[in-house]
Amino acid sequence: MTMELPRLVATGLRVELEKKAIIPGLDFAVRRGLFTAIVGPNGCGKSTLLRTLIKLLIPAEGQVELDGRDIRRRSARDIATQVALLPQSAIAPNGISVRDLVARGRYPHQGLLRQWSRADENAVNGALAATGMDEFADRLVEELSGGQRQRVWVAMVLAQQTDIALLDEPTTFLDISHQYSLLQLVRELVSTQGRTVVAVLHDLQQAARYADHLVVMKDGSIVAEGAPRTVLTPELVTEVFGIACRLINDEVTGAVIVVPDALPRPDVSMISSLSRAAEAG
Repeated sequence: MTMELPRLVATGLRVELEKKAIIPGLDFAVRRGLFTAIVGPNGCGKSTLLRTLIKLLIPAEGQVELDGRDIRRRSARDIATQVALLPQSAIAPNGISVRDLVARGRYPHQGLLRQWSRADENAVNGALAATGMDEFADRLVEELSGGQRQRVWVAMVLAQQTDIALLDEPTTFLDISHQYSLLQLVRELVSTQGRTVVAVLHDLQQAARYADHLVVMKDGSIVAEGAPRTVLTPELVTEVFGIACRLINDEVTGAVIVVPDALPRPDVSMISSLSRAAEAG
């Protein structure tokens, strides 16, 4: 069997923000038809990588190619018909309804010769149902809780119906039930529809359970990648996250579970200082 080449590839990527190299030099290929989870400590460049992959950031060096073409030579609309992004902090316009926000996922498919169609309507309704937001379709987004708003943004990405979806911390604000529901939905999209998904996740257990491919970042570089069971080791977790741990196998899911050992005790003097400051205030 011949393995299909990745559609989205970053080569020699160097990304700077305020003249500081957030990603000093990185090669990355989005694996076609897989659920890839990117993990790593805060500030290691995970979100910067996703934003660069979709041309929201332009690298100082290197390039990103979509289907063999430099994305700098492709229009934003063209990219959006093939790659969708769920940003880390999305802000909805005031006074917009849930349905109207989700419908914006169809904008890249519109044009002078293609207006709103039944296919667009079906895509929006399907996305609302998949995220459990259909009953809130006529509500204003600003009236919803943080978790509900996050599900609206996920629905918009689903309505976009791209082959590739980049999700930056998609479980933010969601309670644990909706976190697992969302990740199961992503898992099914990949398994049954052949979608390609890359998601930044903070929970190692969730990444190990749902992802096909795990990418571990530290200081703007990829330090390990591969199947979660192969990549995750106690030594790697200690190196990247600074905690000692043990790994055990989940007998039900077969996934690896990371069990932290005793963590450093908090600085008691600092806690006392905070308490005194609070009392004085």
